[in-house]
Amino acid sequence: MDSLNSLIDGFGTALTPINLLWAAIGVLLGTAIGVLPGIGPAMAVALLLPVTYGLEPTGAFIMFAGIYYGAMFGGSTTSILLNTPGESAAVVAAMEGNPMAKAGRGAQALAAAAIGHFAGGMIGTLLLVALAPTVAALAVDIGAPDYFAIMVLAFIAVTSVLGSSRIRGLASLLVGLTLGLVGLDQMTGQQRLTFGSLQLADGIDVVIVAVGLFAIGEALWVAAHLRRTAGEAIPVGRPWLGKDDVRRTWKSWLRGPVIGFPFGAIPAGGAEIPTFLSYVTEKRLSKHKDQFGKGAIEGVAGPESAASASAAGTLVSMLTLGLPTTAVAAVMLAAFQQYGIQPGPLLFEREPDLVWGLIASLFVGMVLLLALNLPLAPVWAKLLRIPRPYLYAGILFFAAVGAYAVGGEALDLVLLLIIGLIGFGMRRYGLPVLPAVIGVILGPAAEQQLRRALQISDGSLTGLVDTPFSVTVYAVIALLLAWPLLKKVIIRRRNVSA
Repeated sequence: MDSLNSLIDGFGTALTPINLLWAAIGVLLGTAIGVLPGIGPAMAVALLLPVTYGLEPTGAFIMFAGIYYGAMFGGSTTSILLNTPGESAAVVAAMEGNPMAKAGRGAQALAAAAIGHFAGGMIGTLLLVALAPTVAALAVDIGAPDYFAIMVLAFIAVTSVLGSSRIRGLASLLVGLTLGLVGLDQMTGQQRLTFGSLQLADGIDVVIVAVGLFAIGEALWVAAHLRRTAGEAIPVGRPWLGKDDVRRTWKSWLRGPVIGFPFGAIPAGGAEIPTFLSYVTEKRLSKHKDQFGKGAIEGVAGPESAASASAAGTLVSMLTLGLPTTAVAAVMLAAFQQYGIQPGPLLFEREPDLVWGLIASLFVGMVLLLALNLPLAPVWAKLLRIPRPYLYAGILFFAAVGAYAVGGEALDLVLLLIIGLIGFGMRRYGLPVLPAVIGVILGPAAEQQLRRALQISDGSLTGLVDTPFSVTVYAVIALLLAWPLLKKVIIRRRNVSA
């Protein structure tokens, strides 16, 4: 009841005309910036951080929240329409959204994504209000073995369900893990795969890898086939979902937050793992498994809802523990410190107007995001009518700008081209791109958690399975690996008995 009263007070703060203005500006800026390949929510918040120096804290953080959610939707927009994720959490949206767009259903994919963001954000924020202390307490108890087990589950899940074979999925994952090794060893400080270059000591930014593999690789692949296939404009469908689409997606919208919110709240969280796991779940539960890879709308709705809910989960750890679980949370934590505010258990007591105004603004931002992007769905979808040579020339330009904006180094552009050529080669030989991206995102963190777990256990492998949580996760992994074999045995026995 105290939380409900505080939330009502928060709406009194969030619904003032000036804070509504900041929320609207944040959603608009976030969506516009998120549409640009390579410029995700973290970069958008970081770039706009100096702009907020003159604002009072509540208005600044309300605008940051709008940028966060807006950029997440903007990233899924380019994933769906151009197969070019604006940020890592939008990678999964490309898997089913882009085939839908190529089949003339880009507007439907965008509508499913927009409603998914709305549903996930609303449910996630309600959970944030109700469960913040409990989830934060659980996050504190999760140790290095548990983090590593979760990441192994993500690796196995993504290589098992994507691509034409597990071997190709594993090969793609190894490419990503290798790229993730570039830079300084986090435990010893030694250089790895830097070839003596100090500029590579910080590693390769995941934005460059994602944009290179998706945007540059896709552009090169299209360019290689332009002479063989006609560059006709892809037809765009109506911007609203039909009864059959709603029937197939409403359960996905509700399942997404169940997966996304807990992962956002734990330090191994973020939107990457839950979007992958949501995709796997939707594929397992769908009655239209044959459509996955060809444009299954559930594969857009579920992961997008999970991504939005994970954003609310991210705020749990940041506000209650001062523990950033994503890059965006880290930038927002820096913004709090800029105002002399330290997030933690006492924040709700010391800054109730700011905290509850921020939480209430999330509900307002969700409504603004839906109201803005559903009518604009056909406008975004018309990007597909641009002739492909001009379209992909534009993608190359914005991809280069986004990559250069990451570090301001010319080397980033060289890396972008090299990784783009790798992406082209992966398409040529049938390797799925997604496992490579998740390998880059989670590889370094998985290595760090593995070494921490082994240090705690003095090098004993039993240290990786010394908690009930990790044992449970490894049991799920074993079932996932054994399922194809078990499925064959079950089918064989059924055929014999028949």
